[in-house]
Amino acid sequence: MTQPQTSEGEPLIAPSSVDHPLYESVVEACRTVYDPEIPVNIFDLGLIYTIAIDDTNAVRIMMTLTAPGCPVAGEMPGWVADAVSALPGVRQVDVDMTFQPPWGMEMMSDEARLELGFI
Repeated sequence: MTQPQTSEGEPLIAPSSVDHPLYESVVEACRTVYDPEIPVNIFDLGLIYTIAIDDTNAVRIMMTLTAPGCPVAGEMPGWVADAVSALPGVRQVDVDMTFQPPWGMEMMSDEARLELGFI
C-alpha cells in the first residue's frame, strides 16, 4: 500500500517504532480490540495508523475509525489504552484520534479482507 502524502510530500501517517522491542506486543494488544460492528480487530482493519514507542517505553498511538460518526468513538481509544497499558514494560499509553487521512478499505490487511469476504 502506498502511504498518503501531503502536498509537500510528507507522509500523512507518521511511521511506527517497528524496531522497538515492545512493538510486536503492542500490535498484539491492539489485535485484542474489536470494532463491535465489524468482526475484525482494529489493527487488521487498518484503524491503527501509528505506534510510536520512546526510550522510556511510553507508547503513543494514533488511530482512526471507519467513520467519524462511529457509535463507539468516545470509548474505543480507552479500550486500546487499556489493552496496551496492561503489557509488562509499558510506562504509559496515550491514544489520539485522527480522521486525516480518512480510513479506507484499502487500509485493511489481507486477513481482514478475507474475513469480511472482500477476497
